[in-house]
Amino acid sequence: MKKLFFGILLLALVIVVPIPTMARVDINVSIGLPPPIVFAAPPDVIVMPDTSDVYVVPEIDVDLFFWNGWWWRPWEGRWYRSHYYNRGWSYYSNVPSFYFDVDPGWRGYYRDHNWYGHRWNYERIPHQRLQQSWKGWKNDRHWERRGTWGVQSYQPRPQQQRQELRQQRQQQYKKRPEVQKQRQPQVQQPKKQPQEKVQQPQRQKQKPQVQKPQHSQPQGKPERGEEEKQDRK
Repeated sequence: MKKLFFGILLLALVIVVPIPTMARVDINVSIGLPPPIVFAAPPDVIVMPDTSDVYVVPEIDVDLFFWNGWWWRPWEGRWYRSHYYNRGWSYYSNVPSFYFDVDPGWRGYYRDHNWYGHRWNYERIPHQRLQQSWKGWKNDRHWERRGTWGVQSYQPRPQQQRQELRQQRQQQYKKRPEVQKQRQPQVQQPKKQPQEKVQQPQRQKQKPQVQKPQHSQPQGKPERGEEEKQDRK
C-alpha cells in the first residue's frame, strides 16, 4: 500500500508541477552596453537653457545628461541610463522626454558663452552639489523661477514655440543614420494571389432517346395459318 500511495503522489506532482524544460522556452536577446567613460574626478555639469532641470557634462565628446535623478546617454541609436555617471548602464527602450528640449547647437553656444545673441554666464555645478540639491531645485522650481539660466537679458521662449521646436527636433532625430539603423523594417506578409477558377469540362447533353412506337397486330381476323388450324379442329 505504501508503494502505491507514493506512486500516486509522485504522479500527481508531475502533473501539477511542469518540468521547466518542457513548460517554457526562454529567448534572450542581448543588447550591447555603451563603453565606459573614464573620468579623473566626478564631472561638473551646467544647466541647459529653455529646459526643465536638464543638466549636461560640457567638456566631453559624448552626450552625458542628468535629469530626474538619472544619468542618461545615447549610443549607436539607443538610449541608456544609470544612477551613476560612469557605470551601471541599462538599456532604455524610448527616447527620454527631456531630450527634445535640448538645443542641438548647445556645444557651440557653450564655447562662445553666447545663447542666441545673449551673454551666457553659465554656472558650473560640482557633482556633489548636484546630488545634494537637484531634488530641492526641482521641487522649488529653482531654475524656472530664475528664468534666464545665466543668460543675460533673455526671455524664455513661449510654450507654443517650445512645442514647435520639440516636434522639429524629433523629426530631425529620426533621420539620423544611427537611429534609422536601429529601426527594424516591417515585415510585410505576401499578398494572397486570387485563385484561378478551374473550368470543369462541360458534359455533353445526351439527346433524349425517342422510343419508336411498337406496331401491334390488328385485332380482327386471324392469320391464314390460324384459320387452317381452326378448320382442322
